[in-house]
Parts: sequence; structure tokens; C-alpha cells
Amino acid sequence: MSKKASVKALGCRLNQYEAVEMQGRLEASGYEIVAFGEKADLGVINTCTVTNEADAKSRNVIRRFIRQNPEALTVVVGCYSQMDANSIAMIKGVDYVIGNHDKMNFLDHVDDIKPSTPVIVRDRISREDFSIGFVGDPQFEQRANLKIQDGCDFMCSFCVIPFSRGRARSRELDDLISEVGRMVQSGVQEIILTGVNLGTYSSKSKNFLNLIEMISAFNGLKRIRISSIEPTTIPEAIFDWMADNSHPLMPYLHVPMQSGSDEILNLMKRKYSLLEMSEFFERAVSKIPKVCIGTDLMVGFPGETNDHFEETCETFMNFPFSYCHVFTFSERKGTAAYRMQKQVRMDERRKRSAHLRRLSSSKRMEFFKKHEGKIVEVLLENPKGNMISGYTDNYVKVLLDKCDLTKPNKLINVKLIETYPEFSKGIVLN
Repeated sequence: MSKKASVKALGCRLNQYEAVEMQGRLEASGYEIVAFGEKADLGVINTCTVTNEADAKSRNVIRRFIRQNPEALTVVVGCYSQMDANSIAMIKGVDYVIGNHDKMNFLDHVDDIKPSTPVIVRDRISREDFSIGFVGDPQFEQRANLKIQDGCDFMCSFCVIPFSRGRARSRELDDLISEVGRMVQSGVQEIILTGVNLGTYSSKSKNFLNLIEMISAFNGLKRIRISSIEPTTIPEAIFDWMADNSHPLMPYLHVPMQSGSDEILNLMKRKYSLLEMSEFFERAVSKIPKVCIGTDLMVGFPGETNDHFEETCETFMNFPFSYCHVFTFSERKGTAAYRMQKQVRMDERRKRSAHLRRLSSSKRMEFFKKHEGKIVEVLLENPKGNMISGYTDNYVKVLLDKCDLTKPNKLINVKLIETYPEFSKGIVLN
């Protein structure tokens, strides 16, 4: 009887991708994969450490797995493991704590017998380009993440990623393209390019633009979507591709601005001004009429006054953003911002976060409303209950009655009939 294993990913899309690869390695080693929360002989938790709240959530998930599976091997990997391995090792029931350098090869370090004391594996993260070395046969969804890059050299004053994931490095081109082939062969319709700093990709003299060209050449792949991409790394040659309905690159940009105030951007050590970004977005909108542009905004950064925050709100409302993800500043040891003066009170940070989220909800609703009555192409995902959801090319989330479907897991034509704050209702057109 095979042993059972479960994998839980916390945080970013990159962690989600890595969890799928970990499942493949476990299956290739003879484990049966079960849903996280079911009884298992081994549990792998891929942690996040981007904020204090992320650390706390990781600890809660670790403890919950141990409570449910007291005899199981508990393996904690990822960014939190890299940054604070000893704190994790002190959680009663943790067996292995493995940092980012070794997490994809975690099985090389895990024994079948529970160790008497937690084992920590936390080597220095290599700066060399990497190969994932595909193992197993994971079942891809219709929309699949593709890891192309890891780490970052930008050293923004608030960010722990250069320490938790290391410096920027790219995935070896042949390894990457080989996985694209497997994805397309298995029926993947949309590939989402995923990494920490995507626009810096470089392998075998191929840059980010070259990579998109190579992936676009695969027959049968309908969509390519860029996840989050740093403002100063976006090649404007992609605008023409996004505007071309016959090209698989989707008209969607998620560009993390982090602040709408030049003074705060300077303190954050970001590499652009508001004027530069305003001009960039004007060019994007003029070239790509139906583009969806999202952003990340951080509130409560040290030194952020009410005036700075109001400027950020005005920038968000005036720029052509369809929504924003709001992050409350969190002090991370080792970053420059951790040592800064004029820290904003936590209650004020939360108040500002709540206000900006309300603004984001209004802009998202406005963006969705513009599509009401239009006929759009939707890529469906897995059904939940009596409903099934999917996304348009420009990232409008659409909900359909499952009973209306005749072609599940395909791109279908849908008429959008009603707008809600987080999605649009649609009907299938035969």
C-alpha cells in the first residue's frame, strides 16, 4: 500500500508552481498525493515570508498539519525556511526545515524515519541559471503557471526577496521550452509566465522578448499571460502583440508601482518616477485598446504622511488601472526599511489599506461594467458547485451556470449580462 503525501503552497504564484513540481517528485517516488487536510504520511509546506502575517499564516498551517497528522513526517520548505529556519524548527512536530536552494530536491534530504531533532538544510542560494529537471507526470490545469526566472537584484528598501530567494537568475532555455512542450501536449490552453523579476530573463542569448516569441510558436497554445512584471523591465514591443487578436499574448499587464508618490518611491529605492510611469501607461493604452492594467500598492511605508497617501490614492484613480492589490507595510529584518525612522502606526496602516481597497473595488467594478453586453471568449476552469468560472483575454472573471455548458475545459463564447464587484455573470452562446 503506497504512502500518502500532501503539499501546501502559501503566498505567490511561484510557490504554487513549485508545489505542482513537488507533487510530481513525490508521485515519482511512489507516494499517493492527497488533498492537504486529509490524512497523510508526509506533508510539505512551501512557505511565504513577504510579511509578518505571511509568517504567522505559515506557522498556523504547519501546526494544523501536525495536529491532524501527528505521526507524519513534516517538511517545511521555502522562503520562511530560508529566512528563519530556527524559529520553524522550534515548532513541536516539525521534522525537516529546508531552504530555497534545496527545496525542489527535498526528498534527497528526507528519511523515512522521523528524526529525533529537526533537521535544517539551508545552503547559500546559487546565482547560476537553473534547471528544474522535470520529474513525474503532474496533471496540468487548462491554465498553467510556468516558472521562467527566480530571485531579484533590484534591492528595494522594503523587500526581503533578494535574501529569501536569492539574486536574479534565469531558467535554462532548453529545460523551460521542454516543459512548454509537455504542457501543450497535455492540453494546456493558457500559460502564465511566472517568476520574481520576469523582465530580466536571459538564457543562451535569449531575452524575455525572445522567450515569448519561442513560446508563441507552439501550435495548440491559445494564450500566454504575463504575471507580475517590474515597471522598468517591460519591453514595449509586446504592445503590438497584445493588441493583435491573433497573437497568444494576452492584453493584460500587472505592474507593481508600490506607491503613487515620488517621495515614497525614492525612499523605497524604486527605479522610476510618476511622470515616467504615466507616459508609459499612456503608450500602453493607446496601443492596446482593451488592455487590463493592474498594480500593487503598499501603504504605511516609513515616512508616508497623510499627504503622501492621498497622492497615492489620486495616482491610482487617475492612472488607467483596473484594480490594485493592496499591501500593508510589514517590517522585515535585513531590509533597509526595517531601520528607517518615522514608522507609521499599525492602526493607521490598516485604515489606509481599507480605504485603498475600497477604491480598488470601485475601479474593478467600473472596468467590469464596461464589458456588460459584450460577447467575449472565456477559458473555463474547474467547476465549483453549480457554477464554473473562467477569464477573458483581458482578465475579466466570468461566472457561468454549469448546467449551460456543452464544452467544458475549452475556450467558449460568452455574452456578459450582469456585473458584480468581483466577477461578471455570463451566458454561453451556442
